[in-house]
Amino acid sequence: MKPAKNLLNIIVSIVACLFFIQANAQDLQADNMLLFQRESGGWSKQFKGKAFSYDVDFTAEQKSDIAIEAKKDDANIDNGSTAKEIRYLAGAYKKFNNLKYLAALENGVRYLLKAQYKNGGWPQYYPNKSLYRGQVTFNDNAIINTLGILQDVALKQNDLELVNTALIEPSSNAVNKGIDCILKTQIKVDGKLTAWCQQYDENTLKPAKARAYELPSISSFESVKITEFLMEQPKPSREIKEAITAAVEWLKAVKLEGYKVIDVDAPGTKKGKDRQVVADNTSTIWARYYEIGTNKPFFCDRDGIVKYSIQEIGYERRNGYAWYGVWATKLLEKEYPSWVKKNAHS
Repeated sequence: MKPAKNLLNIIVSIVACLFFIQANAQDLQADNMLLFQRESGGWSKQFKGKAFSYDVDFTAEQKSDIAIEAKKDDANIDNGSTAKEIRYLAGAYKKFNNLKYLAALENGVRYLLKAQYKNGGWPQYYPNKSLYRGQVTFNDNAIINTLGILQDVALKQNDLELVNTALIEPSSNAVNKGIDCILKTQIKVDGKLTAWCQQYDENTLKPAKARAYELPSISSFESVKITEFLMEQPKPSREIKEAITAAVEWLKAVKLEGYKVIDVDAPGTKKGKDRQVVADNTSTIWARYYEIGTNKPFFCDRDGIVKYSIQEIGYERRNGYAWYGVWATKLLEKEYPSWVKKNAHS
């Protein structure tokens, strides 16, 4: 019996060791996210004014600087900020069962709930809403990323079923308000629904200007993601269906067939290449910005002066912004037909 008892002791010791490792396991990126989280509960996309990676073993001196920055009020939802951290921490918590990760991501969800306007929109930054940061911001999918998080909390899915159940109802309410804001901000031209602008005045919900080259417009890139989000709704209302159909019809109407964007060699320039639009009868693209009322694609330098050809703006902006893309291709060819089939009798 003694060998069996020794074997049992060994097994117990191994299990205890594994439990200790699991309980104390750490994830470098998740741990760094804890350091960078603002007191408001959100995260900033920058460290010392620049984009950064969480996959870095920061020095003691850098961690001291991070602690100082964490006291700032510059949390935001720009470029995936805050949504990215919440999703990563959810995965890390499921893997390591570290309660600090869970607490941080729940604070992130509470941040998103606090930041929502009464009209259902979200500012790009909160609580610091200076300049254009306070606008209702669809730009770069800021609001759609936020709604995606809250919808997953509300529906208890995609790793966010683990959050405190007290967050479910407010998240569901926030999603409903967000959808209402989306429906209110869909641009009408001559009484006909089209699609959406990148950003809106937080008080009037009128299309608004952000950076000098981001003028009021109908934006295809953001409109695609907004439409896809609406199509994800499990029981779409008549208003949601009308919004989806109108946006798809607009995207079909403004597609630019027979063109593609290429980079050509440009010796002596900063990047050594230059962006051009060339003929290609196999390609379809969309402009980022369309003029409200005419649907004419337009472009801007940092002076904010509208041009109707990408070749009319300077080298820096021509090569430094996503003026064209194939953003609506998958939506029109696969996603929308599938959605129509699914909702044909609902």
